[in-house]
Amino acid sequence: MSFESVVEVTAAGGGAEPAVLENVPFDELFIGQTAERVKRLTWADVQAFAAVSGDTNPAHLDPAYAAQTQFHDIVAHGMWTGALISAVLGTQLPGLGTIYLGQNLRFSRPVHIDDTVTVRVMVRELQAEKRRVVLDCLVVNQRGETVVSGDALVMAPAQKVRRPPVALPWLKLQPAEQDPA
Repeated sequence: MSFESVVEVTAAGGGAEPAVLENVPFDELFIGQTAERVKRLTWADVQAFAAVSGDTNPAHLDPAYAAQTQFHDIVAHGMWTGALISAVLGTQLPGLGTIYLGQNLRFSRPVHIDDTVTVRVMVRELQAEKRRVVLDCLVVNQRGETVVSGDALVMAPAQKVRRPPVALPWLKLQPAEQDPA
């Protein structure tokens, strides 16, 4: 797990995006409504998240250091899972036009390289006066173990929006010693 070769990943993590993104405006939301996204954590995801976020904690990047921690191996940044929740809220439920107001997260288990996580959000409460929505958020690994739980508060869009997804750039991870800067 080093920067020995160039690794190319899409900014979306290589997953296929739908041909059209469609939101769920406030008046179409209902208690119990759900959405989910599945993602496998790769070494390139960890590297890209560290590079973009600036979080260079060696527990995420240095196998020798990570081996000495309570997790005994490289683990994902906790906020990587938080970002996956954000992706569901911003592209699926409620989707386009959603305004993120708050998030509470509880981290229960680490996510390791090659773990596959399923992110699920469920509408728990609707506050019509300000179009606010409280959603329960849950991230489970491939063994069905909860890795993150919590809730999010968002302002849902008022109107239906349908549009194609934006084409994302490619990220190219290169060894630090070959940094072009």
